[in-house]
Amino acid sequence: MIIFDIARIIFIVIAIVSLFTIIPIITALSCGEYWVLPNFIIPMLFAVLIGFIFYVFGKKRTLSLSTRSVFFVVSFSWIGICFYGSLPLFFSGSTKSYLDAFFESVSGFTTTGGTIFSDVESLPRSINLWRCEMHWLGGMGVIALTTALLPLLGIGGFQLIKAESTGPEKGKITPKIANTAKNLWLIYVIFTFMNFVLLLVCGMDVIDSLSHAFSTLGTGGFSTKNSSIAYYNSSAVDTVCTIFMLLAGVNFSLYFYLISRKYEEIKKNSELKLYLGIVTVVIAILVLCLFGFYGSFGKSLRYVAFQVASIVSTTGFMTSDYTLWPSYAQFFIFILFFIGGCSGSTAGGFKVVRWLVLGKQAKNEMLRMLHPHGVFNISLNGKAGRKDLVFNVSAFMFVYIILALITTFIGTLSGIDIYTSFTAAFSMIGNIGPAFGELGPTANYGFLSDGVKIWYSFAMIAGRLELYNMIIFFLFDYLMYFCVIKKNK
Repeated sequence: MIIFDIARIIFIVIAIVSLFTIIPIITALSCGEYWVLPNFIIPMLFAVLIGFIFYVFGKKRTLSLSTRSVFFVVSFSWIGICFYGSLPLFFSGSTKSYLDAFFESVSGFTTTGGTIFSDVESLPRSINLWRCEMHWLGGMGVIALTTALLPLLGIGGFQLIKAESTGPEKGKITPKIANTAKNLWLIYVIFTFMNFVLLLVCGMDVIDSLSHAFSTLGTGGFSTKNSSIAYYNSSAVDTVCTIFMLLAGVNFSLYFYLISRKYEEIKKNSELKLYLGIVTVVIAILVLCLFGFYGSFGKSLRYVAFQVASIVSTTGFMTSDYTLWPSYAQFFIFILFFIGGCSGSTAGGFKVVRWLVLGKQAKNEMLRMLHPHGVFNISLNGKAGRKDLVFNVSAFMFVYIILALITTFIGTLSGIDIYTSFTAAFSMIGNIGPAFGELGPTANYGFLSDGVKIWYSFAMIAGRLELYNMIIFFLFDYLMYFCVIKKNK
């Protein structure tokens, strides 16, 4: 019955995600794209039917998942929704091959934003909206969405959301995990609506406003325009997107504390202070570096703030090609590739809190050299940090670097130069989207070989699920667990 429980959750998650194709279906109807409709409706009906069958037959069962089963459920739920998301792209003829459609879907749900399309403006508007909506669904998490809409996960709910959410420390902001998921998703929806309305006011049409609101809050980066946000050449649009990209890079739990008037929780949050400090310092330095490049302080601030927000939040939007900036200015953008947003945000990357932990531990090690008999602990949010957190972050960094090096090597095997391969590796694992070199902000991933696209798809999902969820399957102990299940069955 363990296999049934696992399959039940996976198919229910896919079914719930499929219901959100109602939005591109309505878009197709309003734009007269009737030939696209079957490509959304037929997969949705199949997904809902299968999900409903699993829901009904397991309704009276109490769900209880082992730790090993949790990793399997989360990982294959994400693979399943990526498979589902690719179907409208492939069946509509928008992609040349199924692998291209799957790569685009993975890039969408993992909020990476690296596209295989060289001309997105030639796509049906409903398909473009679906591409951006995938960012939005994946940003806050599909397991969290399922728990918020249908609290069927019971005992295993918190375990599943912990395995899906970002950052080294996960917790509840309310006693019940279903309420936590609902509150976070409600805040997410409110921010998305605010972004949508402001983009409308700035001059975008309804479909473009909704598409870019999905991409911005999901920190994805897909756009309905070939030149991304640069197409609009609007300081108002740039400002709105900059603000919401930065907001999306903050731990959403802090917004709940803000609404609940728990201001102390916000004031003492160490990660938020460092995140805002990094953004402020990098923007200030780059404005000075590029003052002559853009010719005025205002113009320099506009483009720099946007690009810093885009990279640190791992969104990947573009208003200017940073690869054309002076090398010393590109350096700071390069550094942001390794930082990312806050834990508990929709942003990807290494996460600010991990650098904070490593920095504090490095300081403690130097103090220990000066005072061999001293006792030193790291402090986070005004409290003494757990020692196992340092071990957790150190191990994560090791796995992160090893996976990046392997991904770099695989990129070079396909003929990509080492500079492009290296930055693309961190872009894929950090779910950033654009890289440097041949895969800069004005390029696309369509020219890559099939083997690289498959590996990059794995790297994107691994990055979105904090690495361990995908890599743990290769451990001998994990493989033996499923051999035992099969034997007992």
